[in-house]
Amino acid sequence: MPTPHISAQPGDFAPAVLMPGDPKRAQRMAEAILDDAHPVTDVRGALGFTGRLAAPGPGQGQLLSIMGSGMGMASMGIYATELFRFYGVERIVRVGTAGGISPKLEVGHLVVAVGAHTPSSMNESRLPGVHFSASADLTMAAAAWALAQTESEPVWAGSVVSTDHFYFSVPGQLAALENHGVLAVEMETAALYGVAAEFDRAALSVLTVSDHLTKSGREMSAAERETHFQGALRLAVAAAFA
Repeated sequence: MPTPHISAQPGDFAPAVLMPGDPKRAQRMAEAILDDAHPVTDVRGALGFTGRLAAPGPGQGQLLSIMGSGMGMASMGIYATELFRFYGVERIVRVGTAGGISPKLEVGHLVVAVGAHTPSSMNESRLPGVHFSASADLTMAAAAWALAQTESEPVWAGSVVSTDHFYFSVPGQLAALENHGVLAVEMETAALYGVAAEFDRAALSVLTVSDHLTKSGREMSAAERETHFQGALRLAVAAAFA
């Protein structure tokens, strides 16, 4: 039966779900790589689609779902929980954008997030007396990284930081993150990895660098953020069918 936030019926979602933040990006992705994509949910505008993967390679012809997660860890936590708990989803791959922190990154580069730090309290109570380590599924990360070696776009693997604030910043925090090798900042991954651990399921984030926090210069427009996802999408599909 439908949940408070998803109107789909049991069986409407495939075992693997790709989750961009933007529902419009979810629709564009579905149109780009799925045959016979059909909507399965539209509650609160969080569009979700299921179809058969049209792209050649692993997973071709198999069912795949794509759904928007919204912005922030609270939104991701709700949708990931409902997908894992009520719809039998086994794997979620976030396909999103991030702000670069490491000087190695440039706008347009891709990041495979193997771990996610966070100043948020989202995961604090998961392991009483222990700081929870939000980490990706190794099999999925390895599959994305293997394909990355054949891609023309630069791809980096490492940690990101998931924050609750888009505009607010803590003095000195950015420099400390850079000094500790954190690649980029975004707003969903730590919550996704926490929920996946709770339900013993698999999760990964593959991110496109849309702007850079320590370098001046070009940043993607809203339209580019919505449409510039092809490289990350290829890696995400490889991870989803690993």
